[in-house]
Formats: sequence, C-alpha cells, structure tokens
Amino acid sequence: MPSLKTATLALLLLSGATTGASAAETPLPEAIAAPGTTAVLTLHAEGAQVYECKAGGDGKLAWSFREPIATLLLDGKTVGRHYAGPNWEYSDGSAVTGKAAGNAPGATPNDIAWLKLDVAAHRGSGVLSDITTVQRIHTEGGSLKGACETVGSFKSVPYSADYVFLRKG
Repeated sequence: MPSLKTATLALLLLSGATTGASAAETPLPEAIAAPGTTAVLTLHAEGAQVYECKAGGDGKLAWSFREPIATLLLDGKTVGRHYAGPNWEYSDGSAVTGKAAGNAPGATPNDIAWLKLDVAAHRGSGVLSDITTVQRIHTEGGSLKGACETVGSFKSVPYSADYVFLRKG
C-alpha cells in the first residue's frame, strides 16, 4: 500500500509540474503582445478599481470606471503606486503615463481586462525612464457592471494584477 500512495503522490506532483510549465510557456493574447520589446521589471499591484454612478446616453444609471488606486509591490515590499492617468510611479522617482493600446478579457467575468498600454509620458530618471510599453496581466477582481442607484456615488472593487514594464529592443 505505501507504494500506491507514493505512486499517486508522484503522479500528482508531476501533473502539477507539467501544468505549471505549460502555463509559463503560454503566450500572451495577441491583442496585448509587445513584439520587439524586452521586459525590464514586473511589479504586482494590490488595490481597487474605483467606479462612479453616472447616467448613460440612454438616461439609465450605470457604473462607469473612474480610476485605479493601487500599491506596487516587488518581493512583497512596497516600491511604488498606480493611479489615475493611468500613472505608475516607482520609488526611485521615475514615472510613466500610459495610453490603452489593446486589451484581452480577464480569466473570469469578475476580472478586469488584460491591457497593453503605450507609454505617452515619462517623468524623473530611474528604472522607468526608457519604458515604452506596460502590460497588465494576471488580473483578479476589479470588475463592476450593471445598474446603480445614485448619480455621483462611488464604489471601490478590490483587484490585483501584475504590471510588466517593457522597453524597445
């Protein structure tokens, strides 16, 4: 019997290893791929997507995305922040502002989209100084759809994501 348990454990470990390997090799959706670039830095974000209740063109009230508010983490330590613009600031004083250039759906309806953003502006000097593209991947949460009741009310929806900062070449 111990050999059956050992064999079962070995199969489980191998199947997990195979799944992890194939997930790591899975290419990004074409809509957010950035050929000709090199990853400089990947930061994890924990925060919220903030929505505001607004009237649509049809007069019906619905949640409208307003801004992100997130802490940027590297190895579990705070190294920057992400906020409206969209802007990313790193602890060395460098910062970038992005402009959406592509998107792909998140893994579930509750996950905000994966994005590719072209850098539109740089500030300061440091690790983000030569960044040309930002990708938002591995999103969890953050999505809010549907009707709301009071114009001008706000709702924050927790989210997490990884931001990959890339440069040409």
